[in-house]
Order: sequence, then structure tokens, then C-alpha cells
Amino acid sequence: MKLLRAAGSRRERKPMEFKQIAPNMVTSGNLLCGLFSLMLTMGGRYVPAAWLIFFAVIFDGLDGKVARMLGGGSQFGLEFDSLADLVSFGVAPSMLLYQVSLKGWAGVLGPVVACFFTLCVALRLARFNVVHIPGPFQGLPCPAGGLFIASFVLAEMTLPPAAMAAVLAGGGLLMISSIPYANLKKLTKRSAAKGRCAVLFSFFALSFVFLGSSAPLFLFAAYIVSGLIRFDWGQWLLRPEAREAEAYGKAN
Repeated sequence: MKLLRAAGSRRERKPMEFKQIAPNMVTSGNLLCGLFSLMLTMGGRYVPAAWLIFFAVIFDGLDGKVARMLGGGSQFGLEFDSLADLVSFGVAPSMLLYQVSLKGWAGVLGPVVACFFTLCVALRLARFNVVHIPGPFQGLPCPAGGLFIASFVLAEMTLPPAAMAAVLAGGGLLMISSIPYANLKKLTKRSAAKGRCAVLFSFFALSFVFLGSSAPLFLFAAYIVSGLIRFDWGQWLLRPEAREAEAYGKAN
């Protein structure tokens, strides 16, 4: 009887549809970027390794859009996305900064700090999957944390190992904190204030014009500071009527 039941359950399983496979294929791009970044880091090619972390965030943003567009979101996709993020924005950045600045520093303290950052990413992802709070992100988002660390390599900023260890540990603590950070995912063409979006775009463009490869570091540092001073970019970019509608919805 057990064999018959097992055979019956196998027959009842339906193959995954394309709308469910497609988002996971995009997520695989995120994971592969993180893995390739690790390989380049171990080979001493630090700048390309940092760029791959930036490419990973493109796939990380696309998989959710593909899932919503096709209606193929699933719990499997959510878990797979978290695993990919752990590699691309946790393991890869910490290994990159360890190889560049912390290797051989203060005995085992360098590896401990690098592991602490990765641990914080894992905790942040687990909390995000379990606790869903509307509005701003609770704690620094993992992609922003990983990109902030990789930006130091792109900017070729050489700080003392102790300072880099503090940056890495501080980034980890911000991710597991409850400090609110702007969430721009729900910003749409209808709800966005065009004038303020233009100002923000100009700010981005001018940063790259005047700072070059140091622009990502400056921009992510600004985002981190905005959370610390409780400035919500998501709310600032909303049209007044959209802001009022959102406040009314929360009140009810």
C-alpha cells in the first residue's frame, strides 16, 4: 500500500510551468555573479570582482519583476533568492574586502570581522523572509550593504585595516538593526513626483561626472546616512496626493 501511495503522489506532481521557472533563471544570474566574483577575488582580480557584485544586483531586481509580470512567484523562488543574495551580497563582498584589506591583519580578527558581515547578511535575509513590515526597510538592505563594501574597491580607497574592519562590522550591524531605510520598490510612474525624480537623477549623474569611479561609494554612503538621520527617499519622491493616500491607508 505504501508503494502504491508513493507512486500515486509521484504521478500527482505537476511539472513546473515556464512562468515559475523564468524568475528562478534570473535569480540564477544573481547567484552566478556572486560565485564568479568569489573566483576573481581568489585570483587577485579585485576590481572585476567588485563589478560582478554590482551586476548581481541587476539580476536581483529583475527576478521579482519577472515573477510579478508572469504571475509565477513562489515560496521556492523566495528561498532561492535569499540564498543567491547571501552569496552575492554577503560572502562575495566580505571575501573581497578581506583579501584587499584584512588578510593577515590582527591574527584571527580579520577573518572574524569578515565572517561577522556574512552572518549579519544571513540574519537580515532570514528576518526579511519571516517578518513582513510595509513601508521602509527595517535595517540596511543586503544589496545596499554589499554594494557599499564593493564600492571601496571600485574607488580604490585605501584605509587602514582597522578602519576597514570597522566599516565592515558597522555595515553588518546596520543590516540587523531596526533603522528604517527607504524602500523605492512601490514607487510608480503615477505616484512619483517627476520634478523630484529629475533632481535625484541629476544628483546621480553629477556624482558620476565629478567623482568617476568613486561615485558609487559616495552614493551608497549618502543612502546609509539618510537612514541614520531618518530621511525617507521613498516618501520624498512621492507626489503629495500619493503620500496622503498612503498615510490614509496606514491609518485605516
